[in-house]
Amino acid sequence: MRNCPPLRALHAFEAGARHGSFKAAAAELGVTPAISHQIRSLEEICGRKLFQRRPRPLVLTSAGARLFPILRNGFDLLAGSLAAVAEPDVQSPLRVTSPNAFASRWLVPRLPKWRVANPAVPLGIIGTDAVLDLRAGAADVAIRYTRRPPLGVAAQEVCLDSFFPICSPRLLASDGRAIVRAADLLRYPLIHFDWMNRYPDAPTWPRWLATARSIDPDLVPDKAWDLSFREELHAIDAVVAGQGIAICSDVVVGRELENGSLVKAHPLSLPSYSFYVVWMHHGPRSTIMEPFLAWMRTVT
Repeated sequence: MRNCPPLRALHAFEAGARHGSFKAAAAELGVTPAISHQIRSLEEICGRKLFQRRPRPLVLTSAGARLFPILRNGFDLLAGSLAAVAEPDVQSPLRVTSPNAFASRWLVPRLPKWRVANPAVPLGIIGTDAVLDLRAGAADVAIRYTRRPPLGVAAQEVCLDSFFPICSPRLLASDGRAIVRAADLLRYPLIHFDWMNRYPDAPTWPRWLATARSIDPDLVPDKAWDLSFREELHAIDAVVAGQGIAICSDVVVGRELENGSLVKAHPLSLPSYSFYVVWMHHGPRSTIMEPFLAWMRTVT
């Protein structure tokens, strides 16, 4: 038997962490402000504080920050699976699951082109870093970020990215000195974010600096992280705001690189993974999925 905390307490915590407010969470869940009691009961079960008790907005403790993405992704998966129970309807949205950063920075800005090309096929975008089960019907089509095409499903490569040190040109202008060597980057705050899937060769600052050191043996990274985020999107927001330099995908921030709001701070790049469109052979939505696959092959 699973020894799980009450679902009501887990739901209350996830909503509170997502909104940064017990009041907003209570409004969403349709309960009274006594939602804080649910949080305290969960904290007692965990044996750890999950929120720092301070004036608004709510701030997660380290334990709460570890628990939140797990519950958020779990509820996303549950919601997608429940939606799949209903008989598929040609008029219902084609449900596309995608990693959060790719959905926000690449897919969503291109959706107006989809509406022009395919006005009769609505889309439902599920942005989540959880890997939703297509076989169970949690989504109709998925964007997967992986080194090789997933097995047991149909897959089409969309693009291959590279990771560069990326920053706002305002940050470089504020210093007034040119970046010539890799060591020059250490004059600026370094921004780090977690790789939720724990890829062993993830393109992180330690890996980039180790690669740069093979070219410049005098590079000695003696500074700690200046700024660290759990979510990739929050790290990108900090980079856009000029708060430091991060190792970012040139696909995910492609539009910002194109319009000049972000620039490559150094030409040394790290290879990364490919984005694939993945779907089930002979799935129940296969007849209306073909336009999406064709669109993904051509959209820029």
